[in-house]
Amino acid sequence: MSTIKDEVKTKYGEAARRVASGEFGACCAPSCCGTQIDPITRDLYDSSQKSLLPDAAVKASLGCGNPTALAELKPGEIVLDLGSGGGIDVLLSARRVGPTGKAYGLDMTDDMVALARENQKKAGITNVEFLKGEMESIPLPDCSVDVIISNCVINLSADKDLTLREAFRVLKPGGRFAISDVVVRGEVPDEVRKSVLLWVGCIAGALRDGDYVAKLQQAGFDSIEIEPTRVYNIEDARAFLNTEGVDIDAIASQIEGKFISAFVRAQKPDCGCGPNCCQ
Repeated sequence: MSTIKDEVKTKYGEAARRVASGEFGACCAPSCCGTQIDPITRDLYDSSQKSLLPDAAVKASLGCGNPTALAELKPGEIVLDLGSGGGIDVLLSARRVGPTGKAYGLDMTDDMVALARENQKKAGITNVEFLKGEMESIPLPDCSVDVIISNCVINLSADKDLTLREAFRVLKPGGRFAISDVVVRGEVPDEVRKSVLLWVGCIAGALRDGDYVAKLQQAGFDSIEIEPTRVYNIEDARAFLNTEGVDIDAIASQIEGKFISAFVRAQKPDCGCGPNCCQ
């Protein structure tokens, strides 16, 4: 029986290979569910951002938000993108932090890492490093990055508590957690939740908003905020859920406005003792 990690590797590896082979045309891009790109992945990046990057980096964007537009990156900062895919958010971040800063991308899929490195070469951006690894075991030292971003990937983690503890570990004191993710607002029946999240994120692993806040607090974060950036309505999912045998009209009142893309902010407390905090 395949694990969540196996399923994610398979889906994202296939997407990377299809982009690299030119299978996706200029008018559309893959989501982790194949070619079901609306309304999840549409209109996340403006034309000025896309014009700066190789076409393959844009086409391999499988996210649900644009964390680079919301994270308020500053020149000289070190940024880590968890689940960096084809590298679009890493390359955009590298431009924002400038030559005195650096952007890391972390992905567990060989094909995505290879695609991202090729996109980096095409973009001619040098303050970038793509790492092969898992977000449950980040291959970076303690207190080594200023900002962690991620684009609709933490919901795919099989161990979110460990992922958030790792994010906390590698952040410097006062460092920022600034990600886009799929979040469930309030209570939704389990069978309905699984069907809708299969459409939104392929793997039914998105957290309830209250659970997200609690897990961030348990990992050590404070200043936690969840800001909705896109709300999915019942009509968005109708065609997909009908094919899954779900009676849309019967469950409409239970899911309307409950599934969102959100910007999740948090901060690692600053102990006030500078770099000695991490010793």
